[in-house]
Amino acid sequence: MAALVLLTGGFGLLYRHVVFTLVHDWSIDDNYSHGFLIIPLALYFTWERRTRLRAAVRQPNWIGVAVVLASLCSLLAGILGSELFLTRISVLGTIAGSILFLYGWHHLRILLFPVAFLLLMIPVPAIIFNQIAFPLQLFASRLGEMALMAFQIPVLREGNVINLANTSLEVAEACSGIRSLISLLTLGIVYGYFSDSRIWVRTMLALATFPIAIAANGFRVAGTGIAAHYYGSDAAQGFFHSFSGWLIFLAAFVMLFFVHRALLWVAPVKTAKKVAASFAAPRV
Repeated sequence: MAALVLLTGGFGLLYRHVVFTLVHDWSIDDNYSHGFLIIPLALYFTWERRTRLRAAVRQPNWIGVAVVLASLCSLLAGILGSELFLTRISVLGTIAGSILFLYGWHHLRILLFPVAFLLLMIPVPAIIFNQIAFPLQLFASRLGEMALMAFQIPVLREGNVINLANTSLEVAEACSGIRSLISLLTLGIVYGYFSDSRIWVRTMLALATFPIAIAANGFRVAGTGIAAHYYGSDAAQGFFHSFSGWLIFLAAFVMLFFVHRALLWVAPVKTAKKVAASFAAPRV
């Protein structure tokens, strides 16, 4: 208990400012508002592994000290260079290094998923975020243009600006789809974890969130353009714009659910268990 108190106190002393800035960003940045759920979920995933952790043999490893020192160097470099991502990513390195030093590789392997899951709470660096957001803006604009043309609505696209007969719509960074992509990726990982025990199915569900989120956002842009064409520019703002975001996110989750059903149809759980049992059965 004394060691645990010292470890927790030292961690809090080193990372209190990092944690405060993270919580502040979650509260003001809609792209990462799901960050408040990440730590409770990671703690639940850890608690769920309590039986395996008790059964695991404790074999402390000094490599953990090197990992912790490297993470502290990353923290120092982030503070001196005013780079938030370095200071935040060092949190994960310190946690992983501490587990390795105190308990060993077996414990770290057991806790690898809960620790890696914490990555979802850390905002992507701005330079990477902008490199992803702008192409998504253009792609969403293109999908919206194609959908409007399919409905025989006159449209002219200039980059990320969609010009209609009575108004113009700009697909801004907030409408690029990266917000729903990050949130849907988190939801896809959690949904896959609770709905299927097979690693490959969980991986497929997580990967499926990328095309689903991009396609759903394209439909949202198209729907906003159709509404603006028939009801004016006011239909593309205010309540309708916000409500359509929630509606499209719900539709994206439904699509993710159907992807899971398709995977179950291709490879049922019972069939997978029978195949595994046949390999495990002794051969005469």
